[in-house]
Amino acid sequence: MNFLKLISLCLRVSVVTLALLVLAGCEVERRKSDAELGLNPQQAAGRQLYDNYCDRCHEPYSSRGKKGPGLKGVFKQQYLSLSGLPANDERMSDIIKHGRAKMEGFSQVMTDQQIQDLIAYLHTL
Repeated sequence: MNFLKLISLCLRVSVVTLALLVLAGCEVERRKSDAELGLNPQQAAGRQLYDNYCDRCHEPYSSRGKKGPGLKGVFKQQYLSLSGLPANDERMSDIIKHGRAKMEGFSQVMTDQQIQDLIAYLHTL
């Protein structure tokens, strides 16, 4: 009976230790509000679009990607990291509308104004 209690205790300690190690390795950061990020109404609308359509494949505040490249600082570079295309509003609008490589296009889903709002938000990353 004591042996089983000892095994049970060791298992619990191991599980708790493992959970703490996993959590320590996470880069979980509280999501900032639009106001904390200093977003204007157009950028805030773009952030909502980003959350709905882009976040599943692109990390906004990291250069690390998911399915697609991370978008942190996307407009701070002269060229887009994967394609080498110019990092400007016109090229980004074209990519959002028509897609590129594995990315689907959103011209059937977003209006031109929504694409402009999204690009305004991307400039804040």
